[in-house]
Amino acid sequence: MNTRVKRFMLPLGGVAVATGMIAASLTTAAAASSAAAPASDGLATSKAAAVKTIKSWTAGNGKRLKAAAKFTKDAAVPGKIKLGGGNAKPDGKTGVVPPIGQEKITPTTAKNVNLPKTIGKVFFRLDGKDYWCSGSSIQGKYHNLVATAGHCVYDVDGNRDTLAEWIFVPAYYQGKAPFGIYAGKSAYTHFDFANYEDFDSDYAFVTVYNGITADTWDTPSKWQDAGRLGDNVGGQGFAWNQKIGQPVYAFGYPAGPHPDGDYPYTGLTPKYCYGKTTAAGVASAFNAQAQVALKCTMTAGASGGPWITQYSSTKRLGYINGVTSLVGDSDGNDRFDFATSPYFDSETYAIYSAASNLASGKLTP
Repeated sequence: MNTRVKRFMLPLGGVAVATGMIAASLTTAAAASSAAAPASDGLATSKAAAVKTIKSWTAGNGKRLKAAAKFTKDAAVPGKIKLGGGNAKPDGKTGVVPPIGQEKITPTTAKNVNLPKTIGKVFFRLDGKDYWCSGSSIQGKYHNLVATAGHCVYDVDGNRDTLAEWIFVPAYYQGKAPFGIYAGKSAYTHFDFANYEDFDSDYAFVTVYNGITADTWDTPSKWQDAGRLGDNVGGQGFAWNQKIGQPVYAFGYPAGPHPDGDYPYTGLTPKYCYGKTTAAGVASAFNAQAQVALKCTMTAGASGGPWITQYSSTKRLGYINGVTSLVGDSDGNDRFDFATSPYFDSETYAIYSAASNLASGKLTP
């Protein structure tokens, strides 16, 4: 059992804006939270391994991609859960890092919500089976960073560090990768999540190599460099120590059933929820005491999808202020009606900053 002592949080201060990206932010993050202990682990640490991973996923015209299942482990809180009473609070000043190419975002309240280009599916292998979660491109110095849930990168149950053959496919649909396939290079999360499975830190930031694209995946000699992830689909900004109660959009690819057995989603296309965050209830099964919640009916598969505040539907950009961690039922009617996210504080920012300053490079098939 995790014996981590939950820290008391300091009152909210002023606002910090990291517009210089990102050398200065490393110093700021270290000063803001010396207690944040990043866990850094390799995925495909060599370019040869990354190419091998992409070849494996795309063999047979993407057969494995099409057959992969939504990841349901560590995705739902069992039983009826009462919201409120958690310990999520800011631990310092608020701050934001702007999205790629946008110094300022003006939120919109359009009736028709345009989905962000940055979202996609995370694929990985666990215990001989192929799975997927949700994720999003996020701002980074080298435009090569993905934000997702920690349990979509680390093997929580087996405690075997990172998951195998990890890739990100933005705008994935039925085996097609319109912006290329991006193999993960290195993963960053909180020490407490990697070592104690503490879902208050159920987030991860993954650096990815340049993407690979192809007219036909079964001819690797004709593969092409797709360029950097953020140059192709953009990257959401990052926000931390935000006040609970602000409106957010939660995006993801839900596919799993409700507890009553109903399957309302297919996982083929992304969906969203919108509302104001509240304090989540304590989920002792996941050692979660300081998460935030959002009224939402999405199911398993949405794990890792971004929670975006100040979202502009016209620019399709905003600031990631959380990622879907768990779903649950608050009224006991066997229907999921809320989702949770770890609260993004100064420690989250420190870990994000460590990941966002690392280059990955181009792959040569």
